[in-house]
Amino acid sequence: MLENYLPVLVFITVGLGFGVVLELLGYFAAPRKEVADKLLPFECGFDAFEDARHKFDIRFYLVAILFIIFDLEVAFLFPWAVVFQELGWLAIGAMGVFLGLLLVGFIYEWKKGALEWE
Repeated sequence: MLENYLPVLVFITVGLGFGVVLELLGYFAAPRKEVADKLLPFECGFDAFEDARHKFDIRFYLVAILFIIFDLEVAFLFPWAVVFQELGWLAIGAMGVFLGLLLVGFIYEWKKGALEWE
């Protein structure tokens, strides 16, 4: 039984060894130039102009929630639709509850105005 896992163990060992060797090679072979500009924080090539701990606009979180709602819906509906014919009423009811919860989140987003573009 354990001989079946030997190729997997060899694959993991070779992969980890390859990764460690490349990391060490990059660490020891890299040029060492200490430049003050490299130590400065920047945002997309620009100097930082604000503290990183400022408050975000609520629309950022609403768009994130909206993405999660539609992403989860698609991720769970496709496999469910593939085996729809073999499912019983319990699975259909569970999907109905799931879609109902997503509908509540969607209505919340709608009421907060996340679907209105400025």
